[in-house]
Amino acid sequence: MRWDSLRLTGNGSTGNGSTGDPTSAGGGQQELFSRAATVTRTFDTPGFRGMTFHEIHARSLISKVPEASRVPFRWTINPYRGCSHACVYCFARNTHTYLDLDYGHDFDSQIVVKVNAPDLLRKELTAARWAGEHIAMGTNVDCYQRAEGKYQLMPGIITALTEAANPFSILTKGTLVLRDLDLLAQAADVTDVGMNVSVGIVDKSLSRSIEPGAPGPERRLAVCAALSERGLRCGVLMGPVIPFLSDSPEQLEAAVRKIASAGAVHVSPIVLHLRTGASDWFLGWLSREHPELIEAYRGLYGNRAYAPASYQRKISEQVAALARKYCVGQATPAAARRVPAATTSGSTAAGSAASHSAAAGSTPPADVQLSLI
Repeated sequence: MRWDSLRLTGNGSTGNGSTGDPTSAGGGQQELFSRAATVTRTFDTPGFRGMTFHEIHARSLISKVPEASRVPFRWTINPYRGCSHACVYCFARNTHTYLDLDYGHDFDSQIVVKVNAPDLLRKELTAARWAGEHIAMGTNVDCYQRAEGKYQLMPGIITALTEAANPFSILTKGTLVLRDLDLLAQAADVTDVGMNVSVGIVDKSLSRSIEPGAPGPERRLAVCAALSERGLRCGVLMGPVIPFLSDSPEQLEAAVRKIASAGAVHVSPIVLHLRTGASDWFLGWLSREHPELIEAYRGLYGNRAYAPASYQRKISEQVAALARKYCVGQATPAAARRVPAATTSGSTAAGSAASHSAAAGSTPPADVQLSLI
């Protein structure tokens, strides 16, 4: 997805320049930083040291997924671009190059913020042509990354969706989602709300190295437990599984055991995939941290973005067996709200979790192949 909704109006506001049409799209990728409407502020504080926020007024917020992307949702909302989680494997890295920023450190520290997101969403949800379809969030970068602590866009977004009784789902690595627990519970009273957290690695040392800006895996699993306790059925996207680093039978079992203990309603493994930009950044990290694995990666991936289907299938089957062993999905919250259970007990729920596979930076199990956004 080329972030067409980041187009600016000439006067720095949505005003007459905004069509309010969620299906509208346009070019002009250079407009983001060439127009005077862009407000750039640099925060040199302990909380945001080294980060730059580019505040923009987007022309549209609800983005249509390209037809070629075989994902089970058609619409997304991404209030931010770039991500301070700094996951070295993030598939969305290359989108920063559309703005003449790099897919490495710029992606981690140059964060685009759609400051008009809540107001714009209200306008789009009430447009005559909007049909009230499911909207997925967290499909590119995390809507609960650190910037959300400052800009607090998600409460307004969730409130707008609740007022419209518009179904939505969220995938996140961020613990800040718990700030909005009451709002999410209110939304689940009137519409379908799907919640998933992304936890592919439970080894703390590996997580700190490969996901340096994200909350640790234990904290993310605590989010899953808190959501489930509140009655918001929460699944875990176990992604990405990192070949040769987090894919041993012992590591997979440790991950599924902890996921089950968190009360996850389903678990879906997603194997690392290496698209343009993410591939170079990940392999650079690998050469520094685990140079002994470079040849193994060349053998497994070659020039492909995806691991072989046979490898993906093996991981999927192992996790499915472990999900049955540890009864994933059987810890039904006592106060379950009207959020549809996407799976039967003990399943990996690949079809449900596939709706969020893009945010995990990897590809779904071999039997649920998707073209990611």
